[in-house]
Amino acid sequence: MTKRSAVIAGAGLAGVQTAVELRGQGWDGAVTLVGAEPHAPYDRPPLSKAVLLGTADGAPLDVDLAALGVDVRLGRTATALRPDDRVLDTDAGPLEYDELVIATGADAVTLPGTTGVPGVHVLRTLDDARALRPVLEAGGSVVAVGAGWIGAEAATAAARAGSPVTVVEAAPHVLAGALPPEVTAPMRAWYEEAGVTLRTGAPVTGVRGGEVELADGTVLGADAVLVGVGSRPATGWLRGSGVPLAADGSVAADAALRAGVPGVHAVGDCASFPSARYGRRLLVHHWDNALNGARTAAADILGLPDAVHDPVPYFWSEQFDRYVQYAGRHDPADTLVRRGDPAAGDRAWSVLWLRADGTPTAVLAVDRPRDLAQGRRLIARGTRLDPLRAADPGLALNKATAD
Repeated sequence: MTKRSAVIAGAGLAGVQTAVELRGQGWDGAVTLVGAEPHAPYDRPPLSKAVLLGTADGAPLDVDLAALGVDVRLGRTATALRPDDRVLDTDAGPLEYDELVIATGADAVTLPGTTGVPGVHVLRTLDDARALRPVLEAGGSVVAVGAGWIGAEAATAAARAGSPVTVVEAAPHVLAGALPPEVTAPMRAWYEEAGVTLRTGAPVTGVRGGEVELADGTVLGADAVLVGVGSRPATGWLRGSGVPLAADGSVAADAALRAGVPGVHAVGDCASFPSARYGRRLLVHHWDNALNGARTAAADILGLPDAVHDPVPYFWSEQFDRYVQYAGRHDPADTLVRRGDPAAGDRAWSVLWLRADGTPTAVLAVDRPRDLAQGRRLIARGTRLDPLRAADPGLALNKATAD
């Protein structure tokens, strides 16, 4: 009997980990990994840190794909999918499959009219980091558009390299897409401490080579402009394939990460999934989600029981000499519980979000990794907390359960 073949479209962390999980869980057929970039598979978090600073030239994943019997084909872009024929079309020709895993990740969002403009950068790939790095090595000035996670990390690296840095953000506060203003208010001081100029409530109206124009008419000169305004799933090539896409462009996968057509799964930054824990569909662009999703997809392909993807989302960021971690998902209706007071000078602090019954939904920790680890476990278990006890920063969170 001919063994079945698996093709993985995308050679980032989610794609590589899917290959690892398939082999680890017992797949003995062929595995082909297709990646659009020419580089060997690498990790993305170091791009805005060590790679940008020049202390590392890359971040290769520590996986021996050859030893796993994985056929790696790099510099090959997925262009279309024909699920009825079980064929993945690429720019180097078609690939037949029995099982396909879509792991094409996400693309950086750009500002209108900035594509190809000299000196305008995004930070999503290894080549992106290498293109921006010479500016920092020369101490050139940087304007970062967007005070989100990438903007903050890139500003951290640029300031550490000695470059003059200005961060402009259209919203009135930093991390506006992720956290409420009452939580991010203390973070504003981090920029000043690092010597970074932060301008919030400052929409950008134009980006040209060497300058950024703001809505109030201010023009900021820069040796490099970094656009860090988010990312979107790299799924345009799936249109017309029958694979359902959600409104945000992600593959609308089910709880087992099946992609809506026979023999196809989707993992990582390109796939959303229904979360029973949060009662809504989630799109999670983070490292931890790629690992968990690969495990679920491989298990479902192999017909193993209980292949359900509903993790507590987790993310970390290193910015301005602080370690920021976030787990879960919060809603505006959740009660905010503070542990520590940055306004009173506490460098390490955290916040929790609780439902009306005391069930935690999310935790943000700044240099309090123990709070994050315990909070994440409590969220996963649905353990109710006493808000008053949880607000005591001297009490371990796992001791703040409701009696």
